Amino acid sequence: MEKILDLISHKMADAFAAAGFDPAFGRVTVSNRPDLCEYQCNGALAAAKTYHKPPIQIAQAVAQQLDAVDFEDVSAVAPGFINLRVSGAFLQRYLQSMRQEPDFGVNKEPTPKTIVVDYGGPNVAKPLHIGHLRSAIIGESMKRIYKFFGNNTIGDIHLGDWGLQMGLIISELRSRQPDLCYFDETFTGPYPAEAPFTLSQLEEVYPAASARSKADPAFAQEAHKATFALQNGRPGYRALWKHIMNVSLPDIRRNYDNLDVHFESWLGEMDAQPYIAPMLEDMKAKGLAVESDGALIFPVAREDDKKEVPPCILVKSDGATLYDTTDLATLVQREQDFKPDKVLYLADKRQSLHFEQVFRAARMAGIVRPETELEFLGFGTMNGKDGKPFKTRAGGVMRLEQLISEITEYVRKKVVENQIVEPDAVEETTRRIAMAALKYGDLSNQPTKDYIFDMDRFAAFEGNTGPYILYTIVRVKSILAKYGAWESLPIQAPVSPSEKALMLAITKLAPALEAAYRDSAPNLICSYIYELAGAANGFYHETRILTEPDEKLQAGYIALIGLAKDILETCINLLGFQAPEKM
Repeated sequence: MEKILDLISHKMADAFAAAGFDPAFGRVTVSNRPDLCEYQCNGALAAAKTYHKPPIQIAQAVAQQLDAVDFEDVSAVAPGFINLRVSGAFLQRYLQSMRQEPDFGVNKEPTPKTIVVDYGGPNVAKPLHIGHLRSAIIGESMKRIYKFFGNNTIGDIHLGDWGLQMGLIISELRSRQPDLCYFDETFTGPYPAEAPFTLSQLEEVYPAASARSKADPAFAQEAHKATFALQNGRPGYRALWKHIMNVSLPDIRRNYDNLDVHFESWLGEMDAQPYIAPMLEDMKAKGLAVESDGALIFPVAREDDKKEVPPCILVKSDGATLYDTTDLATLVQREQDFKPDKVLYLADKRQSLHFEQVFRAARMAGIVRPETELEFLGFGTMNGKDGKPFKTRAGGVMRLEQLISEITEYVRKKVVENQIVEPDAVEETTRRIAMAALKYGDLSNQPTKDYIFDMDRFAAFEGNTGPYILYTIVRVKSILAKYGAWESLPIQAPVSPSEKALMLAITKLAPALEAAYRDSAPNLICSYIYELAGAANGFYHETRILTEPDEKLQAGYIALIGLAKDILETCINLLGFQAPEKM
């Protein structure tokens, strides 16, 4: 379906042509002065140079060609602006078409793509913490946006299950329980079916091992050797690795489920291991991977680089592989499994150099096709009110589970104290409001920017917050429920400024979604629904809807707010949360 701005621009182009001027000057923009007009065309200013006429004269000639049926007000203003207000009939036809089109007439990809979104990256054996929050929230939203536009989307958690943390855990376990069969190189199996540790014990082992490695060089060296042995197939260590995975994964799934974040692919660095050796051999054969001080590196610097871009280190001098290696091998695997047209990576923006190196190496080595798009969406940090990275009260890194629990409890108190819903609906209502507060609070910020986590502000029912958006939806749902069947009611021409303002806000849906899709910016959807919710509430406050005596007028009101509600619900689903039934 044609966007309203394009439709108006076409009408303006026709008016320029009818007045004897090039239709290319007929581009229309949304006015930044809504007190003066709704749309504006500045083409007469540019046309004046071509036709050697005063711009106001051109503007006046063009304005006379515009159809009064489509525009209720057209004015040529010095030095040559054409200001427009569209007619109620024009808006009525446009919104009625939106209602009848699938997904409100938003145009989808003409040729759907296969897009892999890498937005997990948790290390197993470690609890998820708030550092995993932004990648999960932004990544899930981008995956949903891609899918909305008709693409085949694959969310990949990309588990950190094969690096040094495994060697640290194995070494610490060996130090504590040296008699376990996993450390006996003569043991031939079978290994026990049950892990020799619980989840809570495992989560204590890793930080202890990490701290020990910093203070004890010998232990750190032992951990590196254990990592190398694991990666080279030592049976006992492989058996321990399976135990670690079996104990960790259910907890990781539970935490992501609590965020309503879901992955189609649960592969990790270990799954990329079979691709590493042939990949490295191919790189060496092509002269791309070279030895340097006992390590294998892949130079990726270019002559036009304005700053130094170090080589990818593929294999260290001790034989261990690094993130560069596994990320490249993962791309080999993804190309084989999915043949993606695009891969989007979500990670802290401080990893931008790493991804620049990996992307360059992948293209130089022919791992991805020339037309494959590789995008890194680096996000800023979530900070406390002091402007520093968010911490627990004790000063440590907060577990994601704790953060969700705290904001949920904060919302629950509000729900109970204000008696928002019946007792049996408290938990589900609380969960949805808390998720809206948390996700909207994050997503309403530009992804690359740092932001302040402010629970009081995020969970407020007023202002630019998730709960405010939910409250608007629930309010409209209540009106529609009292009215009865409304889905087949026709959109009507507006009879008040607030009604027209709501209709104009609705027409901005497609540009907002397309911009979010194009720019990888869910915050643009947040901006749009905040404007739409404000317009819906403005209309509600100024209009007698359920008490309107004129049945035709009332039906038009109901149809309009019903359309606004449907659009808001579609948008919050793209952001990853849902509205409760009552609030």
